[in-house]
Amino acid sequence: MKKELTIFYTDDDTDDLYFFREIVSSLSSQFTVHTQNSGKELLGVLENPPPHPYLLFMDINMPGMDGFEALEKIRENEKHKLLPVIMISTSNDEAVINKARLLGATYYVPKSNDFEKLTESIRYVLSVNWNSFIASEQNFVYQYN
Repeated sequence: MKKELTIFYTDDDTDDLYFFREIVSSLSSQFTVHTQNSGKELLGVLENPPPHPYLLFMDINMPGMDGFEALEKIRENEKHKLLPVIMISTSNDEAVINKARLLGATYYVPKSNDFEKLTESIRYVLSVNWNSFIASEQNFVYQYN
């Protein structure tokens, strides 16, 4: 029997949180999704485990503490230096993507409005071996077909 893995998803958009949960549960029963509505809430949960996330998905554009600020705080903490952090955002702006990479994000997924495409991007992320993945400019962003 496979070990159940915990995924955190932080986004202020309740529809996005719902769709993400639905997609992950349709792809595999191996994952349990815990959601947070803000960067501040995420940091509080990370500092008060359990659960410990296997993978963290985070939106960038959130009120209060945005995804970039939360990412900086996560990477400042020794306990979370190796936590795979997947930024998921509607922005395809190269400056935004580069900032995410430079701040220590592990990977970047542009949010698609197409449910099937979004499902495929999440399926891909869940299939990656994050223990051996090394981000570079060439492989940092999910590419839709």
